[in-house]
Amino acid sequence: MTAIPQNVGVLGGGRMGAGIAHAFLINGATVVVVERDDDAAAGARARVADAVAKSASRGLLDGSPEDVLARFSTSTDYSAFAGCGLVVEAVPEDFELKVSALKAVEEQLAPGAFLASNTSSLSVTDLAAQLQRPADFVGLHFFNPVPASTLIEVVVAKETAPELAAAAKGWTEALGKTAVVVKDAPGFASSRLGVAIALEAMRMVEEGVASAEDIDAAMVLGYKHPTGPLKTTDIVGLDVRLGIAEYLHSTLGERFAPPQILRDKVARGELGRKTGKGFFDWTD
Repeated sequence: MTAIPQNVGVLGGGRMGAGIAHAFLINGATVVVVERDDDAAAGARARVADAVAKSASRGLLDGSPEDVLARFSTSTDYSAFAGCGLVVEAVPEDFELKVSALKAVEEQLAPGAFLASNTSSLSVTDLAAQLQRPADFVGLHFFNPVPASTLIEVVVAKETAPELAAAAKGWTEALGKTAVVVKDAPGFASSRLGVAIALEAMRMVEEGVASAEDIDAAMVLGYKHPTGPLKTTDIVGLDVRLGIAEYLHSTLGERFAPPQILRDKVARGELGRKTGKGFFDWTD
């Protein structure tokens, strides 16, 4: 098992970024999260502190919450990444945004430091092609919610160094999770399969085949999925799922065409749990 880097950076402290920071933090790393402004940084700190408190309540910490959080900091300056052995980018799923962010991070990294993207569908090879050190870049696709998920998808780009791919698998194991190693391809393994099921479930709702509740119950009770595809879509965010579906549609063809019901809900601002309504009502 490869030990995780002593100093880890995370770019973006939203739900995913905070979860990634928490995973490294409770496993002994010193972690810094960089955000766009002071308010966003404060939000990131609150999310990480809340996750650490929940881990403490479950007896999962080595030390007190205060001891763990003493190894955590936030910043609005990319230079905070200068001492990191690994930085994980966790900004929204937009290619140009990710390229801009990754380039800015790479400028701060010392020789021998590694850079990863938490992208759930974008080509890691295409992202790597925009960087000065593509051999030091890999995909680390964490799953939401990070503390509860036991999977990390290690996505190996064409120029990713074999040593980095092996190290990434080791880091996953050191975080107490299981690695699935995949070659770079649209949607990788997890997003491609997950979105395919979710899109078909949406079409079934659209066609009146069954209710969202019954479709999800069929998958939970019949196929032992922990959460149905429509509730999972609500948790991930309908806007996020739409973006992934549009990318897969453009790269893999008509079978990933987003259903109109998904476009309509996103247009109405029904984005799932984060807005209180998606395929289910989350207001309670």
